[in-house]
Amino acid sequence: MPILQVIILALVQGLTEFLPISSTAHLYLTSWLFGWQLEGLDFDIALHLGTLLAVLLYFARDWFQLIAQGFGLRVGGDEELSHNRMLLWLLAVASIPIGIAGVLFKHQAEETWRNPFVIGGMLIVVGVLMYVAENAGRRQRDLSSLGMPDAITVGIAQALAIVPGCSRSGITITAGLFRNMTRESAARFSFLLSTPAIAAAAGSALHGMYKKGGLHGVLSTDFLLGVAISAITGCIVISWFLHYLRRSGLRPFVYYRIVFGIIVLALAFIRRPA
Repeated sequence: MPILQVIILALVQGLTEFLPISSTAHLYLTSWLFGWQLEGLDFDIALHLGTLLAVLLYFARDWFQLIAQGFGLRVGGDEELSHNRMLLWLLAVASIPIGIAGVLFKHQAEETWRNPFVIGGMLIVVGVLMYVAENAGRRQRDLSSLGMPDAITVGIAQALAIVPGCSRSGITITAGLFRNMTRESAARFSFLLSTPAIAAAAGSALHGMYKKGGLHGVLSTDFLLGVAISAITGCIVISWFLHYLRRSGLRPFVYYRIVFGIIVLALAFIRRPA
């Protein structure tokens, strides 16, 4: 893969994985518009590992506290987390739906649904849902008040993210807002919840890579550069987005999704074979 293509796609992944605008849509459409071949399994793993590294590095203290609290230990100084000692297990329950959806619809998600008509439609639909949630949610609750109904609701929403164009962060933050969470807490829960999902996707891809001929590709320049760029960019985006949500809403992302979705559908119709 040309080095410029590696850099551009890794930047796109890092910039869009944690914003509510769909990384899958942007990766697919970047390659589609430039006429590039879709990234291979090796590079797909690199992007998954990069964003996994980003979320692990940024939330390392949170995960240390959550795991310790989940097993009855008093560790960490985050007051919001310390008031909800079941949060680790709520995250575990919320991770179940996407695991089931991944097993049932893996083929469709990777092939049938990965086309500009589905992507454009989902960009618009979830954008509208985000708009409704932004206006309907009371934004009163943080992570300390979350319970099983919240975990199940957000977990089911995350399962919808296997459809390209949906956006894992977009649909889970939207679900959190419908559960009256603050924007920042909804995003924080979304990012914590993404950790096992991204790890499972990366692990599955690594297993597939091993079965096809070994893991020699993980030492290639393309692979390592993809991991590094997507990880660094992802960390920066997480930090900026959480800071942004403390003072601003999601409407700019709503408008972006809807306009982008319309453009995608228009291009798909124009470029459709006669």
